[in-house]
Amino acid sequence: MNILDKIVADKRKEVLLKKGLIPTSQLEASVLFGRNCPSLALALRHSDTGIIAEHKRRSPSKQTINQNTNVGVVAKGYENAGICGMSVLTDIKYFGGSLEDLLLARASVSMPLLRKEFIIDEYQVLEAKAYGADVILLIAAVLSKAQIKSLSELAQDLGMEVLLEVHNQDELEKSLMPSLNLLGVNNRNLKTFEVRLETSKSLAELIPNDFVKVSESGISSVEAITQLKSYGYQGFLIGENFMKTENPGASAQEFVQNLKT
Repeated sequence: MNILDKIVADKRKEVLLKKGLIPTSQLEASVLFGRNCPSLALALRHSDTGIIAEHKRRSPSKQTINQNTNVGVVAKGYENAGICGMSVLTDIKYFGGSLEDLLLARASVSMPLLRKEFIIDEYQVLEAKAYGADVILLIAAVLSKAQIKSLSELAQDLGMEVLLEVHNQDELEKSLMPSLNLLGVNNRNLKTFEVRLETSKSLAELIPNDFVKVSESGISSVEAITQLKSYGYQGFLIGENFMKTENPGASAQEFVQNLKT
């Protein structure tokens, strides 16, 4: 069993437990459930940087990235840097995140927030809206075409956008459907953790222009973004590059300034 299979197996247990503790009616009664969500897709299309910055404390490949952050402070720092949107890890066991991180980020900023999670159940989509997310991540590697369709359509019905993540051509071809807004190519192989920007480059021409193209993982330089822009990418998800520093917001600001010049 690879790490992705382990995460999904644990996630099924976690979701089952949560369903028994917090009914969907309670999620739907959240003060945030009825809010209008700003569009990340629109922000990226009209941005000259296209950066989505991430809040991530640790990961299976790197046990510690930054355990000393205040998510609200990081969110404000990112927003002040001119970032288009923020990705918030909410998985506890493998990434050290939580739904409370999403809630604190929502209380701190108005920019679009992406719930970065291994979503396998409609319950998690309702959670995302209740805790202030504007966008959800769906990972093609762990979902069937029917699941991608039902989960993305539910998110759309709730006024959220959907970022669908793929790693190869097979995942991309099974996943293309109108209920998606953004198509993300993850340059990290989730089974081996190897990172190759060539993954984004090779899949770029297969992604219709109806979707905002997002490149994820392994982006740590202005040169990488300049290259990827020439392949039609408008969004760039950057996590560890900012989070491994003492002040992620300041690091993001410096990166954005270098990108603009």
